[in-house]
This record gives sequence, structure tokens and C-alpha cells, in this order.
Amino acid sequence: MAKTLSAVSWEAEEYIVKKHNIGWYIGLAIITIAFSVLAVFLQGWTFLALIIVSAITILIFTSRPPRKIHYELSSKGLTEEKTFHSYSEFRAFGILKEDSHYSAVLIPKKRFSLGVKVYFPKGSGEAIVDQLGLHLPMEEIKLDFLDKIVNFLRI
Repeated sequence: MAKTLSAVSWEAEEYIVKKHNIGWYIGLAIITIAFSVLAVFLQGWTFLALIIVSAITILIFTSRPPRKIHYELSSKGLTEEKTFHSYSEFRAFGILKEDSHYSAVLIPKKRFSLGVKVYFPKGSGEAIVDQLGLHLPMEEIKLDFLDKIVNFLRI
């Protein structure tokens, strides 16, 4: 007979806020200008537009404060605000520790589907792992190349 736990709910920010010093902004400006000059030199006007839109998007995204999201793990799956994810969508889960922040990463069954990453406070970790462990096997999670680049760039 399958063991059941009561639902676990918590609130957490949607992503980790990373501090940017003046050097980060100067670096972004230098890279944007360098690629823009290259685009003008090569007469790649679409590439120039892409560079400008990308730089503006990065600035907007990094200056936007994270939302507080309500999460709930039940016997059926994960509810993230109004979005429900059934356990049947995932093949496993893992726990990541980034600096002092913890997150549960749900690994999708479908090859090109996106995983779900949810942050949680350290005090809720045991209940969250127990609930996930009832429904999914736990795997060791490592940051992939793109995640390492994003962390390095602090975006």
C-alpha cells in the first residue's frame, strides 16, 4: 500500500536575485557596442536589431524584482500558482544548492520538454523531498553548460 503524506505548501521567489556592480553594466555595454560595430561593418541589420533587443531585454529582466510564488505539492503533483504539473510528466527529481538557496528540479520524461525548477526555504526541504520521493526517483543534479554560463554572467 502506497504511503501518503499531507500536501506541502510554501512560498518562494521565482528566481535568485543576483547583484550587479557597475563593472557588470560596463561589460554588457562593451559587448553590446562591439557586436553592434561588427554588425554595422558586416551590414547585418537584422543581427544589429537582435543585439539591441537582446541587450534591452537583459537589462529589463535583470532589473525586474522576482515575484513571490505559492507552491503546493500534493499526492497528484506540483501546483505553481495556477499551473498544475502532474508527477506523470516527470521521470525524476533532484535537489540543487546554489550559494545558500535550495531548489527542487523536476526532470521531464519528454526529451525536449523543459524541466521545472522551484526554490524553497531550507526549513521546508525535508517535507518537500519526502513528498517528491514518494512519487519520483531522486537523481543527482548537476548544472549544465548553459546554467553555468547564466550563473557566471549573473543573469
